Amino acid sequence: MSTILLIEDNQLIRENTAQLLELSGYAVQTAENGELGVQLALATRPDLVVCDIMMPVLDGYGVLQIFNQHPQLLRVPFIFLTAKTDLADQRRGMALGADDYLSKPFKKADLLSAVSGRLSRFHQVRPVPESGAESPHPLPDEAQLASDLASLSLDRKAHLIRKKQDIYLEGDESTRLYFVQSGRVKTVKTTAAGKELIVGLHGPGEFFGYLPLLQHTPHSDS
Repeated sequence: MSTILLIEDNQLIRENTAQLLELSGYAVQTAENGELGVQLALATRPDLVVCDIMMPVLDGYGVLQIFNQHPQLLRVPFIFLTAKTDLADQRRGMALGADDYLSKPFKKADLLSAVSGRLSRFHQVRPVPESGAESPHPLPDEAQLASDLASLSLDRKAHLIRKKQDIYLEGDESTRLYFVQSGRVKTVKTTAAGKELIVGLHGPGEFFGYLPLLQHTPHSDS
């Protein structure tokens, strides 16, 4: 069962949202402000965070900035839940590395879709085998010993990628695991008509090109 940390200062919204998530099969932890939320996240490392922006003590932007400074929290999916609808506010949140942005009042289906989508992407990066079952594609020894995948990026040579530079192309054999230190990397698929469709967007603290490496299969995107 995935654990979701809900950080929201409005008690009614916090309780209603927590109940909605629990009824949908998630374990939910709650915090009434950003400072308590960070403390809880560091102690438990949730699978995903849903966080309000305007809060006392520490706002949502501050929470996300602290997450970015801790390797054990760096890759935890982060969804902003807020009444702020200004485009500049949304851009600020996404620039900090937020994975999604839901405006209040939100629809139940929108919240659950965002949560399930981000959790699915998170678990694809590091698949968890069923209890007692051996993974058909075991992780490299270094990854098995690492407490967090982010540690794999330490002491590695960094490569500067220019804007619009191709890192790999669809059909290439996967030979590397890529870790984004800064900036954004998009992955695309090309349709039969030659149109490019964005299928992934990777930001700081995220890996890509990972599953094809484990499965010894060609890249399915570019």
